[in-house]
Amino acid sequence: MCHEEALLLRVDLLQGDQAPVRHPLMAAHGQRQALQVHWPLQLLLLRESLMKMPEPPVLPHFKPADYVDILAQIHEELEYCPPDEKSCLYLLQFQVFRGLGEAKLSRRSLQAAWEKASTIHEKLIFGAWLKYEKRGEEPISDLLGSCGKCSQEFKLLDFVSQISADSLGISYDDESDEFQGSPVVHFRIRDDMIACDRRKLAALSTPLYAMLNGGFKESHLEVIDMSRNGISPIGMRAISKFSLSGRLPYLSAESILEMLDFANKFCCKGLKDACEQKLASFVSSRQDAIDYMECAIELGCSILAASCLQVLLNELPECLNDEQVVRIFSSANKQQRSTMAGNASFSLYCLLGEVSMSISATSDVTVSFLEKLVDSASDSRQKQLSLHQLACVRLLRKDHAEAERLFNAAFTAGHVYSVVGLARLASLRSNKHYSLNLLDSVMSSRWPLGWMYQERALYLDGDSKLENLNKATELDPTLTYPYMFRAASLMKRQSVEAALMEINRILGFKLVLECLELRFCCYLALEDYRAALCDVQAILTLAPDYRMIGGRVAAKQLRTLVMENVEQWTTADCWMQLYDRWSSVDDIGSLSVIYQMLESDAAKGVLYFRQSLLLLRLNCPEAAMRSLQLAREHAASQHERLVYEGWILYDTGHCEEGLQKAEASIAIQRSFEAFFLKAYALADSSLEPSTSATVVSLLEDALRCPSDRLRKGQALNNLGSVYVDCGNLDLAAECYINALKIGHTRAHQGLARVHFLRNNRTGAFEEMTKLIEKARSNASAYEKRSEYCDRDLTKADLQMVTKLDPLRVYPYRYRAAVLMDNHKEKDAISELTKAIAFKADLNLLHLRAAFHEHVGDISGALRDCRAALSVDPNHQEMLELHHRVNSQEP
Repeated sequence: MCHEEALLLRVDLLQGDQAPVRHPLMAAHGQRQALQVHWPLQLLLLRESLMKMPEPPVLPHFKPADYVDILAQIHEELEYCPPDEKSCLYLLQFQVFRGLGEAKLSRRSLQAAWEKASTIHEKLIFGAWLKYEKRGEEPISDLLGSCGKCSQEFKLLDFVSQISADSLGISYDDESDEFQGSPVVHFRIRDDMIACDRRKLAALSTPLYAMLNGGFKESHLEVIDMSRNGISPIGMRAISKFSLSGRLPYLSAESILEMLDFANKFCCKGLKDACEQKLASFVSSRQDAIDYMECAIELGCSILAASCLQVLLNELPECLNDEQVVRIFSSANKQQRSTMAGNASFSLYCLLGEVSMSISATSDVTVSFLEKLVDSASDSRQKQLSLHQLACVRLLRKDHAEAERLFNAAFTAGHVYSVVGLARLASLRSNKHYSLNLLDSVMSSRWPLGWMYQERALYLDGDSKLENLNKATELDPTLTYPYMFRAASLMKRQSVEAALMEINRILGFKLVLECLELRFCCYLALEDYRAALCDVQAILTLAPDYRMIGGRVAAKQLRTLVMENVEQWTTADCWMQLYDRWSSVDDIGSLSVIYQMLESDAAKGVLYFRQSLLLLRLNCPEAAMRSLQLAREHAASQHERLVYEGWILYDTGHCEEGLQKAEASIAIQRSFEAFFLKAYALADSSLEPSTSATVVSLLEDALRCPSDRLRKGQALNNLGSVYVDCGNLDLAAECYINALKIGHTRAHQGLARVHFLRNNRTGAFEEMTKLIEKARSNASAYEKRSEYCDRDLTKADLQMVTKLDPLRVYPYRYRAAVLMDNHKEKDAISELTKAIAFKADLNLLHLRAAFHEHVGDISGALRDCRAALSVDPNHQEMLELHHRVNSQEP
């Protein structure tokens, strides 16, 4: 690329990041023409940039080679361990699920760690961690508050008032002790004399007892000079009162600090605890926490330190921009960490390390926190995690010698995935042969995994590289890099259509921004600018600040350039396009149209709500929640706002509160969405037979209200489903047919079910075939059609399901069951193991446990039972199988 070409790309593509860019339709004719003149060159340069595939990152996660075994171990330990060890085990479980990419399961494990916390420190650390994980969900807490409930993890713990008053008791108060001298002792502090009860004051600690009634000269004095002990007359009077009553009077923080210093010098535990509690109640701001934390660490005051820690953690991640806060955490030695976090030091630095890595993985702060994490690790699994995380950061900082030492230590401790770091480092030294030897050694000693073949491919060329990447996809189809590399290779060979097919393979079941970016490039190469615009708008829906071409160009700027080459749609055009895409189950296309419509003056609340529905279908719950909150903000009326609040509450597991919002909305104005929400939430929350009639009535009310055909089609489909459950097949068929008439394509599935229940298997098959032909995303349709086929066609349909969406588990279970029926037990277990390797699924683990039990492998069955119960601790059938298998263990 010549210098002039590079400069042109920089000017045309990056200028928009420095100054606001007007909408293309608002640009002057000459400006638009200039952009179009430069476009072919930009296209060429974009293609070159996007086809450069970076290596997959070395993930800083705990990734055991056999996650099922680790989950089973954790579950077994949780069954038998004392209560004070449970939180640490749930933290480890959280890390396993985090490494598997199971966000819901990892969140649940973190919640369990918080609920099972046995100390104040654990409670506040895991509470802060949950709050950090749920950042952006504060509006949900506000909504719960409006319903008379509260989200506990968003609240500061009032642990000071929970500390037992017994801890403030007097150490010595034996009336039989004979005290020498006067019963009253006076303390002189400069010009003041403070009278104290000798016996009561002596009872505060062993040193005071010895001083006032031992062999010291003070035991015989009636006046003791305390002028040089750092206590003021006010402080000494308060100590005297405390010795009599066990309570502190109201004093300033300065006086309490004097008393705390006195208590520390003379080992007065009760007085020290009382002073700590009083000071802890003064900690209300970050600066308070910083100031008092230094005192707490110096004097070993764990209660005060906990109060300060809570305030600081409550402000994550913002507080890590404060140098004073960072210094407190990064300079603490082992004893100081114990004061600050008790026995939860590892948990604390695990949290701090994660937050710091999200801000800047290569910063000195991150290194400091992770070094403390390594120091705090107490068992092999904690060492594996901490060493590997620190090694990943050292690798990013190009500190290769230290990274190699740490990766090697993690690998030696048992973290097999750390071999990836060792292989990368060998490759950086131009020793790819050693990288291959490392990986071959690991793969020869155990069942190989997809990531092992992916990593091995990095050190090979040509056909060998592709063979390893294909094997990686076969073993773990969720790995992104193999698809992207194959697509980019096909692009370089001018096989753009083939590249498009390759990248569509993963986008069919996993929405990955980098893959959408690469597909955007494919469409540019084909000069299909409308499709390119669709993908860049989908990217911006998921990540509004996303940057493309290695982070060099804002996606918004590329969208502006692409829009110059497509015909602009009117509002009416957009609605027609949305109907077409929604009907053809083209969720990404629908997202793109809604993104475009949001630029107009259309009702934004409605559009953001539709956007949230699509994002849920695409398995993007966080983005969906963000859209729901935007719908709430842009609601055109109070009753519309209440509906969106109801969905927010329902989607976060608060069904009753969601129902309340729907009812409040209906009370203001009867609307389609309010009745639909109430029907949906009621159907989900109640199993009573009488509920069906209520749901039918609510959906009929919804259909009488004004709405568009997209939503009416969904309501008719839901109504048909209720009628099927009630056995009213004629009314169900009528609903599905009416839904199909207004373009609700998914109603084919309901109508197929009606045919099947009428013993018309052929009609059911044909109905599902129509859905397959119409739907752009049709893996679920193939799966459903398989229920209406003979065995050979069922097998073919389920093979297609696995090809289109390898994350759907039913096909693996079906094939395994068929193999088991044919007495091919080993093959049946192997079929399940293949899927379990990349998906932690309860049903797969349940079935494999049952198969293990059937063939007499009780230890294998017990292991799968325990792992499955880690996924769902309350699954009744799994609990029964676990109990039965556990009783058979020798």
